[in-house]
Amino acid sequence: MSSIPIWVFAVILLIFLSGYMAVRAFLAEKKLDRQFIEREGKIYMERIQEERIKRREHE
Repeated sequence: MSSIPIWVFAVILLIFLSGYMAVRAFLAEKKLDRQFIEREGKIYMERIQEERIKRREHE
């Protein structure tokens, strides 16, 4: 049985490590996007609430 060179195992290991890091980065970016969207949505809802209060005061 012929021996498989050690560098083949190293390349395979690095491929899996690269895939793991890509998934991890994708999930972190998705979390940041969700936090940004929630923060901007909260600011938008506060502006709407302030506008409603101003309209009620002017009536």
